[in-house]
Amino acid sequence: MAYMETLTRPQEKKQGNRRNSFNIANVKELLIGHPMKTEQQANERLTNAKALAVLSSDPVSSTAYGTEEIMLILLLAGSAALSYTLPIGISIVALVLIVATSYRQVVYAYPNGGGSYIVASKNLGKTAGLVAGASLATDYILTVAVSIVAGVAAITSAFPQLMQHTVLLCLGSIVIVTMINLRGVREAGTIFSIPTYSYIAALVLLIMAGFFQWLVLGRPPQAAVHEVHPAVQGITLFLILRAFSSGCATLTGLEAVSNGVQAFFEPVSKNAGKVMITMAILLSIFTVGIVVLCRKAGIAPVHSETVLSQLGRSIFHSGALYYFLQVTTALVLFMAANTAYNDFPRLSSIMARDGFLPRQFANLGDRLVFSNGIVILGIIAGLLCIQFKGSVNLLIPLYAVGVFVSFTLNQYGMVVHWKRNSKNEPRWLLRSVINAIGGTCTGIVAIVIMSTKFLSGAWMVVLLIPLLVLVFRAIRRHYDLVAEELKIELSEPIRPVTHTIIIPVADINRTLAKTISYARSLKVDVRCVHISVNRAFTEDLAVRWKQWDPGIPLTVIESPYRSLTQPLLRYIAKMERKTSDDMLTVMLPEFVVNKWWHHLLHNQNALVLKTLLLFRANTVVIDVPYHLNG
Repeated sequence: MAYMETLTRPQEKKQGNRRNSFNIANVKELLIGHPMKTEQQANERLTNAKALAVLSSDPVSSTAYGTEEIMLILLLAGSAALSYTLPIGISIVALVLIVATSYRQVVYAYPNGGGSYIVASKNLGKTAGLVAGASLATDYILTVAVSIVAGVAAITSAFPQLMQHTVLLCLGSIVIVTMINLRGVREAGTIFSIPTYSYIAALVLLIMAGFFQWLVLGRPPQAAVHEVHPAVQGITLFLILRAFSSGCATLTGLEAVSNGVQAFFEPVSKNAGKVMITMAILLSIFTVGIVVLCRKAGIAPVHSETVLSQLGRSIFHSGALYYFLQVTTALVLFMAANTAYNDFPRLSSIMARDGFLPRQFANLGDRLVFSNGIVILGIIAGLLCIQFKGSVNLLIPLYAVGVFVSFTLNQYGMVVHWKRNSKNEPRWLLRSVINAIGGTCTGIVAIVIMSTKFLSGAWMVVLLIPLLVLVFRAIRRHYDLVAEELKIELSEPIRPVTHTIIIPVADINRTLAKTISYARSLKVDVRCVHISVNRAFTEDLAVRWKQWDPGIPLTVIESPYRSLTQPLLRYIAKMERKTSDDMLTVMLPEFVVNKWWHHLLHNQNALVLKTLLLFRANTVVIDVPYHLNG
């Protein structure tokens, strides 16, 4: 019978005694940085400039594809229908300003963070809060997928030869953004500031140059290709609403500031309010500017190049500024995913503390970020990129459904909040009206998005949200049942237990000697058991056992089918029936190798046995490790 051992990472004999061996902790430190103390968390905050870069990258970057998504729907009614792009764009800007004004009130009312989950839970009830949480969670995941895919589209527009590697580029980008976020909030803020502000500068140059050529030089930008798109359906209200709902992807990420109030320096509410308004103004200017210039240039969507890339070529031609625009667009779209990387882990940690998600999501990682949420977000977004083949057009129909549901619940939750606090807030009625208007607008938009995108893929999100709510409730029920079963009265005495120790014997060696020595020190009944799969070896072992004489008889169990675990489990069950002990203890002699490749040279019997014994009631497993030097 082969030895039983644990394949764990090597342990240091003495502090400071480093071994020349593979250590996963060293690799982890190299990738995400040195662990940080908990008290350093107060320093992991963002200045307004960095917060604007981190929290506005999602909505600001959506200007790279928002106009194009509107045009793609309108083209179904032919090229003439593109004239509706401007009024739809202006209506989206109006919605941006309404939502931003409403959310500015949230950051003052909830200085500790006022995401939709918190606001809806406290003011509308737990079910509304779970719906808001599920809606936000789906939107954050889609934010990562859409932003990364759109960023890759910007690269492949400038370098078409890379288009065949779209999915691979998406997955690589997700890995990079995930690793950056695992390094911590402040470090991520520094890294993400450069691409965000570079993209803002590129758009400012683009819009100013475009209007200068048009209004001053009298040479408005012109599309390189003018294609006439025939109509496949008429211009209907439903079509215009579909175009509007696609363009509403621009608003995703506006809630990020209210979710991340605690990421700001004091005074947190004042600083968060400033960033919220600045973000809304930038988003409005860029949206209107791009829409107006695209209409003047006669630009329409084409398969091989994005609308923003076409606009860049028409204004900058193919010079350095054009490539600066494309590179910064790609980078900011990759960074736009960072909004979700900031908010999804924070949301999941709050829900985990409330018992609606696994408690691991509430744990802070080495770099004072909720690393479990960050990793899970990256994995799910990567799977979406694979499933939808890295296509923005396929992902967009799923997008923005969740965010507008959460917007609506948040705003109506704030109406209830102001009414409850009417005695302490003299302007409660005005504040209620502002939030009621915001909630009504976003509620209408949510209905429009769900109805116009339902058959295109939104049905998946519509079904997923209630399904997630059921999952959240099931997790909470489990935690409640576990807590009830584990509850103990403080007056309840701790009574002594009796138990027998069973030691599986593979061979006589130092590992076994250490285990028997430890077992005998506990002053209980000890049984040594050998499972015989080789008669000659067993006979030799019996002779050597008698010579060694550890003071404990050796029980031999024949195993004609060469199984090690099943005969031992039957023996344990037999002992449980024979003895009147409260429990049985299985003590496993194990040696621990000290190099990673040594793990491949030894079997996993102990691991298998521990796994099987884990599910036996009244059975305790004790590992007695013996660390090898060689």
